[in-house]
Amino acid sequence: MRSAEFGVTVRFALLAVVWGASFLFIKVGLGGLSPGQVALARVGLGALALAVLLLVRRRPLPRDPVLWGHLAVVSVLLCVVPFLLFSWAEQYISSGLASIFNATTPLVTMLLAAAALPEERFTPPRVLGLLLGFAGVLTIVGVWHGIDVSHQLTAQLACLGATTCYGACFVYLRRFVSPRGTDPVVVAFGQTASATVILGLLTPVIAATPVRLDLPVVASMLALGVFGTGIAYAWNTRIIAAWGAANASAVTYLTPVVGVLLGVLVLGEPVSWNQPAGALLVVLGILAAHGRLRLRRSTRAEAELVRR
Repeated sequence: MRSAEFGVTVRFALLAVVWGASFLFIKVGLGGLSPGQVALARVGLGALALAVLLLVRRRPLPRDPVLWGHLAVVSVLLCVVPFLLFSWAEQYISSGLASIFNATTPLVTMLLAAAALPEERFTPPRVLGLLLGFAGVLTIVGVWHGIDVSHQLTAQLACLGATTCYGACFVYLRRFVSPRGTDPVVVAFGQTASATVILGLLTPVIAATPVRLDLPVVASMLALGVFGTGIAYAWNTRIIAAWGAANASAVTYLTPVVGVLLGVLVLGEPVSWNQPAGALLVVLGILAAHGRLRLRRSTRAEAELVRR
């Protein structure tokens, strides 16, 4: 494996771990902060960490207003809306379940990429993957229990809304930002800084409630902001540029493993059988969509070899 490809692979693995732990950090942060405050702290600390990184590397900020416009759109799709939705949702569902829903991002990305990117059109494997993923979502929700419009169901729908934003952003980055060749750290800083400004303007509406700070809350916000939002977003932008929108978003099918384990071990969260079962269907859907489930072809090939 070439050194450049190895570096992208390492970033991919680290990104899965960091983003998997992010759902735990959100849950702990909600112990002293409102959802809006969690989202604001996350992007603010992330932007600060990336600003330090830019100063150390002496990277200038772009002067192109068009690029800043694109980064503002990215900040809404990748930071503002999904961070608010996930933070709100985790008031009513476990961190592990939120991380499982996050794994639907590659399938949503695939659906949106097929409409927006000519090189990522629908193929039979991708259609199969989407069907398996849809079945996985229905299993996670537990549709056999009936539709009960409660905070828990609404929270699960909010998680799906957040992953839809992620999917749209992966495609948007690939189409409008990555081709410009802008430094990934600059891109990550631009989106988190823009998100900080937007959420800051919304503070009187979404983040004006009293704050209770203790060591777990502060530590969680630092980890979530500096690593889960700041440094990780620089890694993510580089991965998208190297591997493409759909492949880069596949990092999210590894995050439930980390998210569920941490939720059980650290917070003692319960796990229903349908949650990992649904997550497995989603993962199978992702593998099928990427052409990695070819058992029938392999069997035929082996039979042909035997006949020869």
